[in-house]
Amino acid sequence: MEAHKRNERLAASPQLFESDFLNFFSRVHPAIPAIAFVPVVVAMEWLAADRGQSAWELALLSLGGVGIWTLTEYWLHRLVFHWEPDNAFGRRMHFIIHGIHHDHPNDKLRLVMPPAVSIPLAVLFLFAFTLVFGTPAAYPLFAGFLAGYLFYDYTHYYVHHFVPKSRLGKHLREQHMRHHFQDHRFGYGVSSPLWDVIFRTLPGKRR
Repeated sequence: MEAHKRNERLAASPQLFESDFLNFFSRVHPAIPAIAFVPVVVAMEWLAADRGQSAWELALLSLGGVGIWTLTEYWLHRLVFHWEPDNAFGRRMHFIIHGIHHDHPNDKLRLVMPPAVSIPLAVLFLFAFTLVFGTPAAYPLFAGFLAGYLFYDYTHYYVHHFVPKSRLGKHLREQHMRHHFQDHRFGYGVSSPLWDVIFRTLPGKRR
């Protein structure tokens, strides 16, 4: 028991802000994304069905939303999470957004995206989907997008705290650990290696 508590203390990351109020919102229990977004996924699918979309249309558009998420995940990780401007403010923002995770990769409360960030981003993406695709098509696309995001969040949590048994799980964990501990310029996809293969950023085995 004492060893377990000691390991949790070692994994814990430092406070990000002087304000306890702000720090409270920077750390998230892994159940929170599902609580926040599973009802939205269900509501989006229901809205689309209620407006006349068939089962096969819902399925295809939802899969399309998942595909859009995987590309978003890749570029968000590559361009935003790993962008570090050459000034004090930029370095501070980089540390808050993603650097703290690389310094303390096993903090269980900093492995999923805080709702203070994920909810405003979700609203922006819903607006963009509605603008580009119109309704009701935007609803299942957004549902698939959110489902992809949830799969990403929980894959990220899983590969940090469990040892996968499946071939795919082992591959995803190896790729992400190589991103952390070998070369962070490779392995930007967490839930899928697809875009790392396409953009040639798949981590290689060290010889």
